[in-house]
Amino acid sequence: MTLTYDSALTRQIIGLAMRVHTRLGPGLLESAYERCLCHEFERNGVPYARQVDLALEYDGVVLECGYRADIIVKGDVLLELKSVDYVLPLHEAQLQTYLTLSGCHVGLLLNFNTVLLKDGIRRRVM
Repeated sequence: MTLTYDSALTRQIIGLAMRVHTRLGPGLLESAYERCLCHEFERNGVPYARQVDLALEYDGVVLECGYRADIIVKGDVLLELKSVDYVLPLHEAQLQTYLTLSGCHVGLLLNFNTVLLKDGIRRRVM
């Protein structure tokens, strides 16, 4: 993938996330949305990896610290899923940090605990 992000791919991801949200509605655990979104990726032939370990390099040493990206699509779009009342600046900072750790170029923060999913989407591009 090039350094410019594939907007068709992010539109497809958001469309599938909206499909999940329309069917389930708000109020469930993050893990339920994650599993259903992965099911949609499988049904639509979208390559993804779920619960991807993210190593941290500190002082020249690579450390496994238990950080995990919820989903990485096509090796370049990182998804951070939430089911919270409010997206906080901390959640957005977490997305930015995970983008840096993962080397992905695009990040989507998807908060499924909203009446309209479009109100729970944040996009970041490295």
